Amino acid sequence: MKHMNVVRFKVKPDQLENYLKANDELALFSGQIEGRLVKTGDYSFCSTGLWESKEAMDSEMDNMISYLDTIRDFLEEISPELGVTDPVSGSLILEK
Repeated sequence: MKHMNVVRFKVKPDQLENYLKANDELALFSGQIEGRLVKTGDYSFCSTGLWESKEAMDSEMDNMISYLDTIRDFLEEISPELGVTDPVSGSLILEK
């Protein structure tokens, strides 16, 4: 069953260009079908990933965290509880 992840980010205003460049240069992870970046505000974004399966996404978790570590300085803290990301994921139920 296909799986999706969605991650919300807040970018530091002076790091917007660096953030966008890093995302533009990012290749799909193994098992990832597509990735999208949605601008939800002046400095707010959500990235979405469509995966072949939950197992495919889980197997790339270390690589996703390694990528996050390269852009962490570009991001603002969302909250003390969340840190710089607000991630969720789940099984794809409807696709049109």
